[in-house]
Amino acid sequence: MNILNQLSIWLSFQLSSIFILGIPLTIFIWSIKNKSLAITKLLSNYWKISILFFISLFLLIGKQNYALLITNISLLLMTISVWFWNDINEELREYQFPHALSTTTKVWRWSLTFLSLNFLIQSFNNIRCIYFINTEECEIWLKPATNLYLIIKSLFSFLFGASFSQPVANFLGLFGLTIYFLGLLQWALIKLPKNGRDSGFSNYGK
Repeated sequence: MNILNQLSIWLSFQLSSIFILGIPLTIFIWSIKNKSLAITKLLSNYWKISILFFISLFLLIGKQNYALLITNISLLLMTISVWFWNDINEELREYQFPHALSTTTKVWRWSLTFLSLNFLIQSFNNIRCIYFINTEECEIWLKPATNLYLIIKSLFSFLFGASFSQPVANFLGLFGLTIYFLGLLQWALIKLPKNGRDSGFSNYGK
């Protein structure tokens, strides 16, 4: 794997911490403060979907094959979730450019889309890593998860006096993946046919 490719993968993970966690959390708090129901609902749905990304990090910590595939699926689902809802899209279109909150939300949606596309391209450039993560050439994909593992391990030791190992992370990741899949299946079979692409944001919080 060449240096440019390694740098691109490293940068992708650094940007993900900003556009997957930092910015949406800021927008979510901002929307609650400004009582913007549409954007609050959008971010609420986004957080439910984004759980899969954090599950994939646990799978990467456990060096589970196909973990990178789950990461890409999670990014795809997150991107779909921020564009999916017709009523929210219509509400956002009503705001003019100077409206700071809606403009920030729109810019973030496009940034998340490009980030997901970049992850997909990077993964296909290293397509073997999608299926077999435990190889030397795929080590760069595991490094961010390894850093997270060291942080969680230190926190577990400090707070609970317990050991947090890679097999434990792998078990939690697989367990979380199972629960997530069942929840997504329930939504697809029950809620989606009933509500379609209507988020019902006007009733959010009532």
